[in-house]
Amino acid sequence: MLDSFLPLLKAAQGLDLAAPAAARAELVKRFDPAGKAAQALNAELKALLEAGKVAERGALPVKYGRVAKSGAPTLDFSIDVVHMNGAGPLHRHPNGEVNYCVALEGKPSFDGQPPGWVVFPPASQHVPTVAGGTMLIVYLLPQGAIEFLAKS
Repeated sequence: MLDSFLPLLKAAQGLDLAAPAAARAELVKRFDPAGKAAQALNAELKALLEAGKVAERGALPVKYGRVAKSGAPTLDFSIDVVHMNGAGPLHRHPNGEVNYCVALEGKPSFDGQPPGWVVFPPASQHVPTVAGGTMLIVYLLPQGAIEFLAKS
């Protein structure tokens, strides 16, 4: 199954996440969410979801699952897949976060951004939120770094 995620990992490899807009533009060049390869990957991700092989834990609004820890085979990213139609837990990205978002139902946005690539810079934090529908989101975390925070 890890092979399915290699195009996303390769696209994200070596990016400077401190400039999210520039990183997103480069991701689109490397792996265009509107391209044929992305359409094939999206279909594969949906099939993995339907088969219960990803996002197999929890219940909507947030179903989640870890595909792989960070390491050499994942180009030092951890891979998590989340099926969302609402808000998730507040967390911080020590090294940034790269997300590949696939629309499943409706016209969803992830933190106000359309399906495709969404990038958060190092030291950023947010309550990840899908609005307007349902998404499948592949979270790529450099060195697997994430800190879950208590809401204040």
